[in-house]
Amino acid sequence: MTDSTVFRMPIPLRWSDLDAFNHVNNARYLTFLEQARIEWFESIGEPWVTDDAAPVVASATLNFKRPIEYPAEVAVELFTEKLGNSSVVIGHRIVAADGTLHCDGNVVAVWVGRRDGRPTPLPDCVRRAAERLLAAPAA
Repeated sequence: MTDSTVFRMPIPLRWSDLDAFNHVNNARYLTFLEQARIEWFESIGEPWVTDDAAPVVASATLNFKRPIEYPAEVAVELFTEKLGNSSVVIGHRIVAADGTLHCDGNVVAVWVGRRDGRPTPLPDCVRRAAERLLAAPAA
């Protein structure tokens, strides 16, 4: 993967992110990932949520590798693993400034009709943005 196929967002750690062991609480990882996804969608510069359709998280996978201890400089990196008709599989990593991998995994986001809850085609702007973050398959 190259920098052009990754959306990167620094995460400022807060004291309230920590548990009793001075580690970032595991539930906060989902919040970090959610914020990065929203920032990525907002960076598209076009409406990705409309009166007719919006994304929902169909699944989330997190593989915890190493605890994040306070203080730390970390960032969320997002990339596209797979594009479907109404969904996008967004790969993610939480990494430290020194390259330490703290977490990886993916989220499946599905666009659904806001009235009926049924899958609806990805907005064109989301498809284009996801295609830009689609890594070439490994040889």
